[in-house]
Formats: sequence, C-alpha cells, structure tokens
Amino acid sequence: MTAWRDVERAEPEFAQRVRALFDAHRHKTIATVRADGSPRISGIEAVFQDGELAFGSMPNARKGADLRRDPRFALHSATVDPVEGAEAQWPGEAKISGRARAAGSITEGPDADRFHADIAEVVHTHLDPEATMLVVEWWTPTQGLRRVKRQ
Repeated sequence: MTAWRDVERAEPEFAQRVRALFDAHRHKTIATVRADGSPRISGIEAVFQDGELAFGSMPNARKGADLRRDPRFALHSATVDPVEGAEAQWPGEAKISGRARAAGSITEGPDADRFHADIAEVVHTHLDPEATMLVVEWWTPTQGLRRVKRQ
C-alpha cells in the first residue's frame, strides 16, 4: 500500500506542489466506476491528514457505493483558467489515482463512509517557466518521478 506520506518521502518538492494545488480549493472531482463499468464523475472534498489522502461519501451516495464495490478512483484538483497577459500564469492541475480503502465513518452515524487512498499514480501538469511548453510530471511507487515536455 502506498500512502501520501510515501510520496512526500520519495519526492518532497513534487508532493508539495501537488498538495498545494489540492489544498488551494475546497472542491475536487472524483471519478469512480459504476456497476455497469462506465465512469461516474462526482464532486468531493479531500484532505491530507496524518500522512494519508482521505475523502468521504455521504450516506447512500452513489460514489461511496461505487468505491465499496470497485475501489478504483481518479481524483482531480480544482480546474482554474490561466491568467491572460504578458506572462501566462497557470498553477497547473494535479491528479491522484489508485484504490480507495475503507477507513471508518466520517461522522458518528454508521452510514457515511471515509476512505484513504492507496496511491498508484500522482500527476502534476503545468507550464514551463517560459510558458511555452506543457510539462507533465508523474510519480508511481515503482517508477518514481518522470517528466515530459510537450508543445
């Protein structure tokens, strides 16, 4: 199992940039797998807590049922428009995918679910310093950090 603390230990600067993007806005988007195998996109809140990436599902929410049946997920940071002007400014986007594992209840009630992420991949997509190329950096537990630039 790979927890968020493992990403922080392996690539602290990369993890800090990814976390900053997730922490910048309260609402994120999660993709889960429906019973028929098709994707489901849902809004979600997620937090980094005690070395774990944690997120939850309200009672009877479909995303919770999806994750209990098929734990695969992809979590996306909030998307923001680039600032126009002489120097293009865009903080980029971050994505984390893996498998959700049950971590107890969010509230005192028995129905709300809390999950921790078993991380398979972390991605940060952003512009190079000159804002002329797209940079995609991704980390996996087996391959470490990799980077490509695209025009």
